[in-house]
Amino acid sequence: MPETPAKSFFITTPIYYVTAAPHIGSAYTTTAADVLARWHRHRGENVYFLTGTDEHGQKVMRTAQKNGQSPQEFVDSLIETEWKPAWDLLDIKYDRFIRTTDEDHVRQVQEFWQRLYDAGYVYEGEYSGMYCVDCEEFKSDDDLDADGNCLVHERPAEMITEKNWFFKLSEFGDKLLALYDEVPDFIAPQTSRNEIINYVKSGLHDLSISRSSFDWGIQVPWDSSQVLYVWIDALLNYTSAAKIFDDPAEFAKIWPATHLMSRDILRFHSVIWPAMLMAAGQQPPRRVYVHGYLLVGGKKMAKSNATAIHPREIVGTFGTDAYRYYFMKAIPFGSDASFSWEHLHAVYTDELANNLGNLASRVAAMIGKYFDGELAKPGALSDADGTLADLLVRTVRTADVAISNMQVHEAISATHDFVTAVNGYITEQQPWSVAKDDSALARERLATILYTCAESLRAVAVLHHSVMPSTATKLWESLGAHESVGPLDAQTIASAADWGVLKPGSKVVKGEVLFPRIEADAEAGA
Repeated sequence: MPETPAKSFFITTPIYYVTAAPHIGSAYTTTAADVLARWHRHRGENVYFLTGTDEHGQKVMRTAQKNGQSPQEFVDSLIETEWKPAWDLLDIKYDRFIRTTDEDHVRQVQEFWQRLYDAGYVYEGEYSGMYCVDCEEFKSDDDLDADGNCLVHERPAEMITEKNWFFKLSEFGDKLLALYDEVPDFIAPQTSRNEIINYVKSGLHDLSISRSSFDWGIQVPWDSSQVLYVWIDALLNYTSAAKIFDDPAEFAKIWPATHLMSRDILRFHSVIWPAMLMAAGQQPPRRVYVHGYLLVGGKKMAKSNATAIHPREIVGTFGTDAYRYYFMKAIPFGSDASFSWEHLHAVYTDELANNLGNLASRVAAMIGKYFDGELAKPGALSDADGTLADLLVRTVRTADVAISNMQVHEAISATHDFVTAVNGYITEQQPWSVAKDDSALARERLATILYTCAESLRAVAVLHHSVMPSTATKLWESLGAHESVGPLDAQTIASAADWGVLKPGSKVVKGEVLFPRIEADAEAGA
């Protein structure tokens, strides 16, 4: 029989404005996407992980001018000195880093809009309205405060009147509502879904898709006097990267995508974007998932309000894996949450250093002391051993279901709870006391206890590999699992639940401390 093709999973972040360096808000979305991509790879799926930068528009042009550079020079510098290095620092393994100045993106965007123009979905008109340059969005009265300031950026919106090209967005209200009804989880969580349904039901207006007051953007293919509105250029990055026109067969394998984002850009992704695809005769995205805001001092993390924290400020003290663990586990995915140095330090100490790090160290030390670093053959499982093995099966199932539901924090919490249970198992079984008895029966029991602990850690390495890749790899190597079982990258999530995978005779070594102690007053930013 022919092989069944691997299931595809296309995960995206928004493409980020390059007016400044990244901060932990943008890194939050990107890290979550990376964790999801890695997990789905461990499922054996065909994964495509896309991130990148949004480099056109008035906001970028003005910032470049303030820096005394051309827009292209400005964005080129920031990408190479800030954005790509930040993702390298956080161990982000994307398949494509797309830039809206990339030649293949520009070409496919122009073809997309030419097709919609030819199909009659675009017409010429005039628009007047309040525009927030920071949002790159026209604002209604509800989006502004009494002084005319944008509610998101707390800066004045500008009155703009231009003769532009318009997309017939108003024709797609019923089709969008039908989509939301047919695919209930198209927008998640539920509060975001309800918001968008109410918004669409209130009536859609046609969308201005071009600007004529500046030239930093992709030229409208049928009108050289105008450039495409930055958002309807940016949204198409998802299909450009998937080669919608360059390789339709490849696009068919990858599409549709799951989009991660914060709620301030939800309307673009759940209303304008699917309508654009419908007009082009293309399938809408698979899912639009909204996570919460990271708050600092009660405000959304943002460059514009001076609350931005660069990831390196945290990684420099706590390390990359602890950074990834904290933001993915301690902050419920989908809810707003406040960042706190004190909370980060507490999670690092309690959950990583004292729980996982201590467990790995104790197990390796005891195998080294009692069996010269060689994993001994276990005997029959006792009730306590079997209970732990059964808990592992439930843990893997719980974590995998949580990932399917985009609840990354729940998946990591399940693994953390299992680690806690293994530590409790050691306390109850007291292998150090069993080791005092030299009888064959006691030696067999000691071997079984330590094998149970090592096998549990083998599973933990697989489960934590998506969130803490470096730590999981160190753990895997210390257990001798690479030689005994194979590369960690090749392990499946399902195999984590299997018992007896780690082979007796494996060489277990006590490697470097996974999570060195950090004094509370040594944390970054203190």
